[in-house]
Amino acid sequence: MLVYKTKVNLIKRINNIMQPSFSLGFVPTMGALHKGHLSLVKSALANNNFVVVSIFVNPTQFDNSSDLNKYPRSLAKDIKILETISKDNILIYAPKVEDLYGSKVKSENFNFSGLELSMEGNSRPGHFDGVGTIVKRLLQIVSPNKAYFGEKDFQQLLIIRKMVDSEGLSVNIIGCPTEREPNGLAMSSRNGRLSSKEYREAAMIYEILQTVKHKFSSEDIPSTYDWVLKRFNNNSLFELDYFQILDTESLGPVKEKKPNKKYRAFIAAYIGDVRLIDNIDLN
Repeated sequence: MLVYKTKVNLIKRINNIMQPSFSLGFVPTMGALHKGHLSLVKSALANNNFVVVSIFVNPTQFDNSSDLNKYPRSLAKDIKILETISKDNILIYAPKVEDLYGSKVKSENFNFSGLELSMEGNSRPGHFDGVGTIVKRLLQIVSPNKAYFGEKDFQQLLIIRKMVDSEGLSVNIIGCPTEREPNGLAMSSRNGRLSSKEYREAAMIYEILQTVKHKFSSEDIPSTYDWVLKRFNNNSLFELDYFQILDTESLGPVKEKKPNKKYRAFIAAYIGDVRLIDNIDLN
């Protein structure tokens, strides 16, 4: 399996293998691949002739330099994992920072129509401008027919769709269900930083979300918020960053349920120094 370090060589290879009737899929990652990433790659392979997987830890989406430095990097291992899926139909793009940013490592500014204001955007200023910048550049380089993103990062998924629409990019953004650990924890590269005890306790996040979904059908929203806060306050291992119930389309706040509207519950919490996020469809 060949790994392309520069966009020039990647584009040359794509042009050589693609035919007019072929479809090209794209899965952008920051490496440290796990089964969640692989499910995206498998979905892409099932619906396209070739798939590009990018492996790049993007500096502009980190507001915390310590978090950037701690982010796991395991390119050799990632290559071996991808080879178990396909050696012939996957192209790996693993560039250095300068191949994507040149001499200026700086985010563009985007108008996401307010999608970026809550949750991750509120907790991590500038994060989504960094995400939009790198995804836009990668899509322009790869020029895929379809690009695949996990619903674990649901806010990111909506923001990328908004960016693609506003920038006039010709690509279909596909959202894929969250893959989970045996204990229900949403799969993430950060999970590898959890101790055995933290890993076991982290299952509480999804347990809470499942209960919230059950409560949503019969209880009012304020009482659900109170219940979630009590659960986190009663577990000293956790520090809750946010719990929110939002409109699925606008990510606007919800005070009361309305018919014909779709809602989603979101959690971000620290366990030790590891920040975990998850969400669940409430309808």
